[in-house]
Amino acid sequence: MEAVKQTMKSAGYRFLVLAIRLVTGFFLGLTLAFIAQELIQFGMTSLIFITAVITASFLKVSSQWTITRILIFDLVCILVGQILKMYILLAP
Repeated sequence: MEAVKQTMKSAGYRFLVLAIRLVTGFFLGLTLAFIAQELIQFGMTSLIFITAVITASFLKVSSQWTITRILIFDLVCILVGQILKMYILLAP
């Protein structure tokens, strides 16, 4: 019975980490795809393709990361985004 509880706990943790990695990769891919779309002016199919490629690449790169590393990466991305937003708003 203890082994079943431990297995379920481990599976739940792995699912949570996978879900967080997937959401992080999706938003990272979507953001970079929107930037590329503005620069190159390509269509919707390329937007979806670039989002999927960047999401899959992030999932591959972050495969050994713990939940703490992923959350720190998210925090750094949010802070860099806020700095860029401030730069855009204050630039003449």
